[in-house]
Amino acid sequence: MKDFWENLLSLVRGKVAGGVFDAWIKPASFVRLDGGNLVVEVPDLFFKHWLEEHYGSIIREAAKELLAKDVDLMIVVQSPSLKKNDPTQKKQLQPPPLRASSNISSRYTFENFIVGTGNQFAHAACFAAANNPAHSYNPLFLFGGVGLGKTHLLNAIGHHILKNNPRTNVCYVTSEQFTNELINSIRYEKMPSFRARFRSLGVLLLDDIQFLAGKERTQEEFFHTFNSLYESHQQIVITCDTFPKDMHFLEERLRSRFGWGLIADIQSPDLETMVAILKQKSLSYSVSLPNDVAFFLASNTTSNVRELEGLLNRVVAYSSLNGCEITLALAEDVLKNLIRSDVGEANVGTIQKVVSSHFNIKISDLKSKRKQKGVVLPRQIGMYLTRRLTKMSFPEIGSHFGGKDHSTIIYAVNKIKKQLKQDKNIKNTIDNIINKLYQ
Repeated sequence: MKDFWENLLSLVRGKVAGGVFDAWIKPASFVRLDGGNLVVEVPDLFFKHWLEEHYGSIIREAAKELLAKDVDLMIVVQSPSLKKNDPTQKKQLQPPPLRASSNISSRYTFENFIVGTGNQFAHAACFAAANNPAHSYNPLFLFGGVGLGKTHLLNAIGHHILKNNPRTNVCYVTSEQFTNELINSIRYEKMPSFRARFRSLGVLLLDDIQFLAGKERTQEEFFHTFNSLYESHQQIVITCDTFPKDMHFLEERLRSRFGWGLIADIQSPDLETMVAILKQKSLSYSVSLPNDVAFFLASNTTSNVRELEGLLNRVVAYSSLNGCEITLALAEDVLKNLIRSDVGEANVGTIQKVVSSHFNIKISDLKSKRKQKGVVLPRQIGMYLTRRLTKMSFPEIGSHFGGKDHSTIIYAVNKIKKQLKQDKNIKNTIDNIINKLYQ
């Protein structure tokens, strides 16, 4: 029978990750093989439930392969009397297991995620990963600015997977929570439990990995967790505000692994997408948001969706508390102290003059259809500054730049917004132009 158990362990070892085997299979002890019953002993009740739920079928399949017949697995808890006189036995207080729905918010689903030109690729990648975990894209790495929907998509993946397969062990965790779990596990000598919990997941959704910067021990543990999950073909999804190669605050061995799967960026939403987001959000409040109010809010805020929703919340709250209808006049009055240009209003003609002077080109070049790089970038910066520093609409800005279509203006504005976050030279250029405008 000893040979049987060793052979069974050998089979099981080949079907699970090494960390899982050491944490949950190896500690189990063979008791007896009684007819069609395989009796196995484990240290405690928590261990019994976890082993049965997550690895019982694997053990039964291995036993069937060896015995050529079906076997019932009976897991019993070791008698306390066998341990009470063991002076080397430490009392282990096991933390509760990560439940299948750990931290997943039902508020964030694919159904209520607004898809636009800036996020359609990331949305498609996340939906594919949710439909076929660990097969379509693994790992899946999402990056983009604050408030653009990364957390929404992470939770939507978890929610969708659990909806299709409620028994999947899914965990959404922020980098801060992961670090805190690690610190507590070190403090209370529970590292084996910590490793077993995270390395036996079916899906790991890690948010804001940039906050692991400077935390060497946390990066070390996450590195091994990543390897264990990847080798056992479990889905990993990670978000960050930076492109992987630019994450110099993380170890190179981690950064390189993020490129093993798919990297998808989330860009700033365009005007139409922001309006759609506002419309969707207003439905959750059971209020009707007029189009002119939606466009007013979307046109007078940054591309940060959270800030956009904050403006809507303020308008809806004021309307509800005062029992008045939501109108454009109401929105303008409620938000008059919140919506302001960074440096006041400028004149489009002055902006064009300063921009053309800075880049040593003609004002007519800004209004032309020339596609040369030396003209396209100044033109886009001029459009961006006009949008930022004046109250002109997109069509009005287009009319001052050679009759450009409003979609061209939107594209230019969003492109410069994105470059501002990634290119310090662009930021310095725009700051210099603004300083010249207000000298």
